[in-house]
Amino acid sequence: MSYPPPGFEVKICPPAQLAGRAATLPRPLVFTNGCFDILHRGHVTYLAQAAALGAGLVVALNSDASVRRLGKGDDRPVNRLADRLAVMAALACVTLVTWFDEDTPLQRILECRPDVLVKGGDWPVERIVGAREVAGWGGSVHSIPFLHETSTTALLDKIRKL
Repeated sequence: MSYPPPGFEVKICPPAQLAGRAATLPRPLVFTNGCFDILHRGHVTYLAQAAALGAGLVVALNSDASVRRLGKGDDRPVNRLADRLAVMAALACVTLVTWFDEDTPLQRILECRPDVLVKGGDWPVERIVGAREVAGWGGSVHSIPFLHETSTTALLDKIRKL
């Protein structure tokens, strides 16, 4: 079997199609979001843990403009959205990947109505965007502790020093 499997691009879902496609996914449906600029061990471990909380995983990526507004640096994102979408779609644990241009993923959360909302351990549950809404329709919200202390910013700093 070749990896990534042929046709993995079908997992890339434009925001306008998210509600319809999410409605066909297996439940419980898990949702998470982030930049995922340079994918590393911490990311893939976190995504596998998130996926294990349900039967399907939707990942929403910050658009390039949204990443820049986060103040991560003038040179971020390193990888443009189309490339980040393709890499994310190639992961076996990801069921669907979409994006958002807003400062938060709240609209994507409302569109796909996940049963489980997840963020990394640096996000306390009460600060996770969409937590109130997901809990309001009977879902659960989780902050997954980091197993591998890695960060894209630290990785880029290391590269720049080489």
